[in-house]
Amino acid sequence: MEKKFNFLKINKLSYIYLLINYYSNMKIIINGTIKEFNVQSMTAADLVIQLKLEGKRFAIECNGEIMPRSLFKELMINDGDQLEIVGAVGGG
Repeated sequence: MEKKFNFLKINKLSYIYLLINYYSNMKIIINGTIKEFNVQSMTAADLVIQLKLEGKRFAIECNGEIMPRSLFKELMINDGDQLEIVGAVGGG
């Protein structure tokens, strides 16, 4: 007995759009979790804005290299990059 799943039927144009949209989003790994962004490229400064980290104390490591805060506007984040974002904790 063959089962038909009518809810999965989509036309070819919709399917192509879904594929393009899926593969055009940037996916990066942040602290072990895959995050997807609806952009083709972004700088570290753009990422800080996306994650709402402005004004906070933190460090970003990208693929094993610490990213200097002074270069956030220039350093590009690429699809598939692995980031570790660590927040500074005060104490005494």
